[in-house]
Amino acid sequence: MALGAVQREEMPETQQRALKRATILMWVTVAYLVVDTVILFLIKGNSQAMQAAWVQDLLALIPPLAFLIGTRVLSRRASKDHPYGFHQSMDTAHFVSAMALLAFGGFLLGQSVMSLVTAERPGIGLMVIFGLEIWHGWVMIGFMFLGTFPPLILGRMKIGPAKQLHNKVLFTDSKMNKADWLSSLATILGVTGIGLGIWWADAVAAIIISLDILWDGIQNMKASLDSLVDAIPRKLDSREPHPLPARLNRILLDLPWVKEAGCRVREEGQVFHIEAFVVPGDPDSTPIEQLIDAREKCRELDWKILDVVVVPVDELSPLLNTDTRVPADD
Repeated sequence: MALGAVQREEMPETQQRALKRATILMWVTVAYLVVDTVILFLIKGNSQAMQAAWVQDLLALIPPLAFLIGTRVLSRRASKDHPYGFHQSMDTAHFVSAMALLAFGGFLLGQSVMSLVTAERPGIGLMVIFGLEIWHGWVMIGFMFLGTFPPLILGRMKIGPAKQLHNKVLFTDSKMNKADWLSSLATILGVTGIGLGIWWADAVAAIIISLDILWDGIQNMKASLDSLVDAIPRKLDSREPHPLPARLNRILLDLPWVKEAGCRVREEGQVFHIEAFVVPGDPDSTPIEQLIDAREKCRELDWKILDVVVVPVDELSPLLNTDTRVPADD
């Protein structure tokens, strides 16, 4: 006999506020990147580093758009055709954005390496601003320097909501934003190299930016695949297992009629679907009321538990998570 729970569709108020804040931050990110990429396109000139920075900022639009589209889709309620709901739409959007980062990062890397091998020597000329002739490179350097600050600020602001929501797309995007200064620095050095007559500095800077894009793609790919292939849930900021399954096992073992307990957890987007298995102390006398009570205790444990079933069994499968150790900070 297995006892299933009715799925919860509404998040607690704290998480609803976090989602609203995250949505606003993502729209701000999109607006900033649109303006940023337009200006970069207008001033990038022949510099490989500036072109790479422009492509990177263009690609940086993908994660926030994936988040905004994913949150809109997952708000749809579960149905008979989609009994698990649409929460995995976030993982799918995450995977697509990772593929785009890897594809364009690889293309840009190949293009930059070819420029270095063929010894292309980009030139940066003069431009007239308010009647004054100035080196175009100063405009590039100034814009890239000023452009380091918005991503850093936005990245830090996204970390809180990402952890409250356990949202991988938001968390990975915050890390990408915080690390964006490296690309800006590489671009500045590349443009400066052209001005000093170091022709290869521009191509090397473009290669560094390409590698940064590839690294972002790899990080996004790892995070999205974990959910898509039903790997065990992990913390956002490390490869350690998420503490919720251990907390759930402890709750079940605290019940006087439960001898052993284990679970397996399917992570879909930012919520969990859980199958909990219990070995009763007396298999012949396990009334349904006890299973109902166990189910409710599991549901009350955390908002991320969207759906849970409690299954009495004779023995636990070795594939189940039977851990009860919860880190002190969790």
